[in-house]
Amino acid sequence: MPDQAEGTAAAPTHEIREFLRRRREQIAQRWADEPVFRTVFTVSRDEAVEAGKAVVDALAQVADAARVEDPDAAGFTTVREQLARMGAARSRAGLSTAQVSSELAALRPPVENLLVSDLPEDASAEHVRACVTTLSVLMGTLRVVVMQTALSEGQALIDRQRLQLLEVATPVIKLWDGIVAVPLIGTLDSARSQVVMETLLESIVEQQARYAILDITGVPTVDSLVAQHLMKTVAAARLMGAECIVSGIRPAIAQTMVHLGLDLGTVVTRASLADALGYVLHQLGVGIVTPGENGAVVR
Repeated sequence: MPDQAEGTAAAPTHEIREFLRRRREQIAQRWADEPVFRTVFTVSRDEAVEAGKAVVDALAQVADAARVEDPDAAGFTTVREQLARMGAARSRAGLSTAQVSSELAALRPPVENLLVSDLPEDASAEHVRACVTTLSVLMGTLRVVVMQTALSEGQALIDRQRLQLLEVATPVIKLWDGIVAVPLIGTLDSARSQVVMETLLESIVEQQARYAILDITGVPTVDSLVAQHLMKTVAAARLMGAECIVSGIRPAIAQTMVHLGLDLGTVVTRASLADALGYVLHQLGVGIVTPGENGAVVR
């Protein structure tokens, strides 16, 4: 008896698998006429037909495994690959995840109508309902897969844009031959601190800088991890052959570093960016001429 029950439960998925394989061309042609399919999966109609065939094959594979409710079924890998190729086009089209999910609902009726007309005339009403329900569940899972992929792409885009903003917000300025500076403004967290280190080290190599000024005048406060990142940045710059000067340390930040027990004995600090630049120019043997009451004064 258990074997018969299992066979009865598997019958609709078997029917759907055979239907998808038998009507593969017709389904692909009907989907290719749907604008949403071309927007989500491909561009031209010819490409849409081929993409439609690939999606139908994927759905047949899922039905064959009787995993019509599982978005992680192996057959959906092909669908995700096709979606990944069209991610940029969907972004340019301005389609949100909700819009994609809503529009994809239009793909189910053509397939459902074809299924009903394809079933044997003597099929029982119960069998027809079971097949239609199985197909509906499978198409619903397809929508879930598309939504998951769109959400992942959206998050990846946000992460890339965030990294780009961090890089833009971390400019490295060449102040003099052999001198670069990184003026930091705003909140400094661990992620941005890592970008600071990478950007500064790259600039030291590109500019062949002997001195690097890390100015944190515009940073209101830092936590323990960020303070440690700053010290690591200083140490990394030293390993690259450049002396790193930290300027503009606020009282609150100074207290944080002291409470953490960080060794600042080997770190050169100055009150302001101007003081740091003056120190570096002095180290390079460059005199600063300023006007005085009795003539120019060289410092």
